[in-house]
Amino acid sequence: MTKYLISFPGEAMVFPEEEFAAVVEDSHAVIEEAKKAGVYVFGGGIDEAVAPVLVAGDGTVTEGTHPGHQVPNGGYTVLELPSREAAFEWAAKLARACRCAQEVRQFGYDPAS
Repeated sequence: MTKYLISFPGEAMVFPEEEFAAVVEDSHAVIEEAKKAGVYVFGGGIDEAVAPVLVAGDGTVTEGTHPGHQVPNGGYTVLELPSREAAFEWAAKLARACRCAQEVRQFGYDPAS
């Protein structure tokens, strides 16, 4: 099976404030469904209050991210699925729950992971 990253940028979640509790409930329900289906690997959101840093091989820590790279934010879910089509189905569930479109990326095969 292949691992898929299903994600969205934080600014994509646009909905009325009064829907916040429903969005949380709906998104948690999809994650619980993925866990019960045995396809859930990892998920969460980037803490946008904590600035990114770069750490070099010598241990030097520098504020920011790679030049020209946007700072990642938003929510991420990694699922292990039998096909791209299955990833699209789960992405649609997450899109409905989060009230925004989801990006689907496929991880390359790594026998060590």
